[in-house]
Amino acid sequence: MKYRILTSEELEVFAEDFKHFLIVNGVHNEEWVEMNQSDVEKAKQFVELFSDTVLQKVYEKLKFIEHRSEKSCMVFKLNEEQVELISVNAKEGANVILSTPQSIHEALVNSPDQLTFFKSKKPYTKGRELEIHKMLEQGCVHSSEAFWISLEKVVA
Repeated sequence: MKYRILTSEELEVFAEDFKHFLIVNGVHNEEWVEMNQSDVEKAKQFVELFSDTVLQKVYEKLKFIEHRSEKSCMVFKLNEEQVELISVNAKEGANVILSTPQSIHEALVNSPDQLTFFKSKKPYTKGRELEIHKMLEQGCVHSSEAFWISLEKVVA
């Protein structure tokens, strides 16, 4: 398994896609029901393969992710060969919060002197999608190009 098994909720969302996936792999509804009862390990392998396929496609389409905490906001631009980072951090003792879009905006407008900015680039070492998976597992969430561009103007 390359990534992880989709959750029950995620599998429900992709139920129709999973049916098509099974058919393409030569497994029809009756066979699937039988497999779930008699060969649970083989059924699990189909779910794992489907999960990896779905996540691979999702990760390939991701362009921006971010990780926020009370004192830092990191936004990542996921290029083909490298990842770029813009990091906004509260200085020691600063009275700013960076955990919501509203609070980040307020800090940038009203207290830029209480912030530090950092920008960097690095090539992927384990492959783009694997590194994206790891970052999402560590708490990153989808972000937008507009947010990236707005931060880039501040850092430039």
